[in-house]
Amino acid sequence: MPELPEVESARAVIERSALGRRIDDVDDTDSWVCRPHPPGEIRAALLGRRLVAAHRRGKSMWIETSGDHVLGIHLGMRGRILVTERHGGVDEGGDYVGTRPQRTPVKAEWDRFTLHFADGGALRLFDKRRLGRVRLDPDIEALGPDAGEVRLADFRKLVGASRTPVKARLLDQHAVAGVGNLLADEVLWQAAIAPERPADELDAAEVARLHRELRTAIRHAIKRGGVHTGEVIAHRKAGEHCPRCGAPMRRTEVGGRTTWACSVEQPAG
Repeated sequence: MPELPEVESARAVIERSALGRRIDDVDDTDSWVCRPHPPGEIRAALLGRRLVAAHRRGKSMWIETSGDHVLGIHLGMRGRILVTERHGGVDEGGDYVGTRPQRTPVKAEWDRFTLHFADGGALRLFDKRRLGRVRLDPDIEALGPDAGEVRLADFRKLVGASRTPVKARLLDQHAVAGVGNLLADEVLWQAAIAPERPADELDAAEVARLHRELRTAIRHAIKRGGVHTGEVIAHRKAGEHCPRCGAPMRRTEVGGRTTWACSVEQPAG
């Protein structure tokens, strides 16, 4: 599933290339992606409106419109936002520097939701696996603070006071929003903290280090193009070694998720 950095990239595409453009038509006919809305309901709410601001908290993204509704878009596992610009170029994030040909294969059946703009361009949710979600007026109040913005004092209360394993707590979107499996492994490796350790056993210095490495890992992932660019990510497999000390990587399961850690610097205890 896309993690915070990938969703931030999609939000930036919308902010950069879709705001202010009048919506002339909407394809909301995919009843699975647009559930619980029946076909035509989202279209009726957005016709003639403009997108005015794009927001994100954790992995959740929503867009203010000039009408009465907010448009929520969840990317699912492999979804992407593609915006065709007025002059025909396609903004699909990454190392975007201006007009360029589209890199993502054109497959009309993989466009699950489309806003057609009056100027001839469009915003599309391109989702081969059909795991994304589009809905009006999404509820984001159950989410914790954004993982890239949470303050240390709040992080200490929300993460460091829990009896659950620290990795499981990082993955809890009600505690902090935006951390997924890869990012959690990267951050815990950077902080040299075993993923199985109960979060409330971390001392003040360890919580502060974990918070610092979380913020740093998110910034780097956004800048470099995603969580897959993390330093330890390529070493999350059998036979690999810690890129910092050379010890074998160890595999375990935490919170039902496959987890990789350094066998020496992050011992299971």
